[in-house]
Amino acid sequence: MEYHLKIPVDDEEIKKLKVGDILYVTGNVFTARDEAHHMMLEKDKIPFNPGEMALYHCGPLMKEENGKWQVVSAGPTTSSRMEIFEDEFIEKFGINLIIGKGGMGKDTQKALQKYICIYTSYTGGAGALAADKIEEVSGVNWLEELSMPEAVWMFKVKDFGPLVVAMDSHGNSIYRNLQK
Repeated sequence: MEYHLKIPVDDEEIKKLKVGDILYVTGNVFTARDEAHHMMLEKDKIPFNPGEMALYHCGPLMKEENGKWQVVSAGPTTSSRMEIFEDEFIEKFGINLIIGKGGMGKDTQKALQKYICIYTSYTGGAGALAADKIEEVSGVNWLEELSMPEAVWMFKVKDFGPLVVAMDSHGNSIYRNLQK
């Protein structure tokens, strides 16, 4: 099935989604790679609510023009690097939609089920295509501390996709199916 979803997505919508479904999302996403995951988990408070956004495993290439940030390329990064953090991250921040590439492991799969979350896959090597779906850079956090690719970028996206539901909230995984 194909779905066009507006972020934030409620739990009932997440529960309807199954491995193999195609999604296009509109709304707010934030980027976080391994260093950002670690930093955010260590903080008592952060300046935004991740649970109202989609998490994108991405280290974008950005440029600043006339005091505004522009996205040059925003392709997904390898999600397995975040496996050591992701279950705790989903629990702490109420994440219910993750975008990345390459899949996640058993701990994340358990968290997807327990906290009603999905992992979606975006095509690697399509960073320019992804950048075209980003309407606005609405903010950046920890740029000086983490560097451009590791900083937490906030994007407003429109019809971002196609995303493939690769791990659903029912315990199914396209990656486990491929291994069989």
